[in-house]
Amino acid sequence: MSTATEPSTVIAAAQRRAAAALPFADETDRADARRGFIAALDPGVVTMADGTVVWDSDSYEFLREPCPASVHPGLWRQSGLIVEQGLFEVTEGIYQIRGLDLSNMTLVEGDSGVVVIDPLLCAETAAAGLALYRAHRGDRPVTGLVYTHSHVDHFGGALGVTTEEEVAAGRCPVLAPAGFLEHAVAENVYAGAAMARRAAYMYGAVLPRGPLGQVGAGLGQTTSLGTVTLIPPTVDIIETGQREIVDGVHMVFQITPGTEAPAEMNFHLPDHRALCMAENATHTQHNLLTLRGALVRDPHIWAKYLTESINLFARDADVVFASHHWPTWGTDRLVEYLALQRDLYGYLHDQTVRLLNQGYLGTEIAERFALPPAIDAAWHTRGFYGSVSHNVKAIYQRYMGWFDGNPATLWEYPPVESADRHVEFMGGADEVLRKARASYAAGDYRWVAQVVNYVIFADPDNSAAKELQASTFEQLGYGAENATWRNFYLSGAYELRYGTFGTPTTPESPTVLSALSTEQIFDALALRIDGPSAWGHRLVTDWHLVDEDRTHRVELRNGLLVHYDRPDHVKMPDPDTLFTLTRRTLIRVLLAGDDFGVAVAAGDIAIEGDPVTLADLVGVLDTPDPDFAIVTP
Repeated sequence: MSTATEPSTVIAAAQRRAAAALPFADETDRADARRGFIAALDPGVVTMADGTVVWDSDSYEFLREPCPASVHPGLWRQSGLIVEQGLFEVTEGIYQIRGLDLSNMTLVEGDSGVVVIDPLLCAETAAAGLALYRAHRGDRPVTGLVYTHSHVDHFGGALGVTTEEEVAAGRCPVLAPAGFLEHAVAENVYAGAAMARRAAYMYGAVLPRGPLGQVGAGLGQTTSLGTVTLIPPTVDIIETGQREIVDGVHMVFQITPGTEAPAEMNFHLPDHRALCMAENATHTQHNLLTLRGALVRDPHIWAKYLTESINLFARDADVVFASHHWPTWGTDRLVEYLALQRDLYGYLHDQTVRLLNQGYLGTEIAERFALPPAIDAAWHTRGFYGSVSHNVKAIYQRYMGWFDGNPATLWEYPPVESADRHVEFMGGADEVLRKARASYAAGDYRWVAQVVNYVIFADPDNSAAKELQASTFEQLGYGAENATWRNFYLSGAYELRYGTFGTPTTPESPTVLSALSTEQIFDALALRIDGPSAWGHRLVTDWHLVDEDRTHRVELRNGLLVHYDRPDHVKMPDPDTLFTLTRRTLIRVLLAGDDFGVAVAAGDIAIEGDPVTLADLVGVLDTPDPDFAIVTP
């Protein structure tokens, strides 16, 4: 197929109108993004040991040029600020690595070493960031590790800054909010394949970089493609007001579950008069439902926690920083910054609920929703990552679910069957495309995307439809202020033109899998049971974990995998088979793909009873597809 289209006159005109309306005279963020700069990583490339590139900030040099018509001027500005990379001083004793991954890594100097906050997404970028810090601040050991929340870009680089041995010896405590481990591993394992595939669209990590391609992700430039690791926490933060001292660094915590992550926390560094807001307040409107997929977040409680942050800490701080973007300095400025962030999420929530109680649908509310002038005029509340449109729909979904209440939508046909009927009713594929091209020429790209999608799902080999849809997605992407919308549109166009690029990241890394509890191991296995194939199977197995001194019973019945700890005080039927092994071996053979027979031959697994039960169980397991289709059936 042909290469990417150029921006149309419709999009170019829209970009000019946006540029005229945005507050470009305010250069405060540009000054803040460069404040405290010490040194950049040069070249700005991070590789694996074999030379595979996992991060390349130099590929964004084009962002230093004037904004082209193919990128929304607000997004161009945001990406130009985010791409500033290197080591920065936040305040005396606090430093940040920015622009070397999707997230920031913060380093707080202690009595004998340095406490690392959020070690980026992969071990390679974290190690490069730590090396850059040490080159300018001395070879300080890492004496503490803090995970602010349970998303992978805030813990995945753990083994790039410390070792399991250092943690086990007590020389590097690992602090995290209560529930961190459960949520961190569940998100990357239970629906990990689907989320990772959609994340490839959302962050555009494999898209060509440039004015017609990927220019950033709004929250950071993109996701790194290195080795994801995890060291389990050794200290749980369980309540607001909890105080911890690590290597002389005093921290006072605020627990904020249900905000940007299911397990998250902010904290105050009173000796530094600094406030860490994790990912609860950044220089963009955030997602209430991320486009990669996640649980819907609660903007009502998010706003309440921001109020609590202001009242607990903000007036005793001179700087506020987060695990994305740049800090804000000055007590009055940071209080107003946090207040506007609070007002944003609270207003989104309250007004959406008000309108849904008047009978409006989420899509209708999104079209008519307007932010108050003071919020709309602030750069840090603009929709570079989240958006008013999809956040309003997320709130509607949180309260009302997928159904809009109209019986006509209660039992609609699925995409392919619906597309067949739409195309037939509309006069066939050729007629749909003829009318769609007229709509394209008129600049009605939203409508073109909708109707041409019918043709593609009715006839996935229709090259004319795929060409038109790719061009349509490109125009919609060029016009999007929201980086994740742009990346979704351009990723869809790329796959229509060149075929699937699959999933560039692997969510189920060995160290993430190793953190699964026994219950989570079998929960993850249950999600892979091919129900219809398992209807005729009835199995009862016991799994004795010698390192935990427990026996877990697993039953397969009616296509459902039921599992529980076998109670000692209850007389139960004997199992068909008893397997004796360690939890690590259990993970290896059930989730990591190791050969069961090899493990038995090596003496890692002992079997009593019928060994065929395992083959029966493995025989009904489904395998996630990391390359499933998105823009085609």
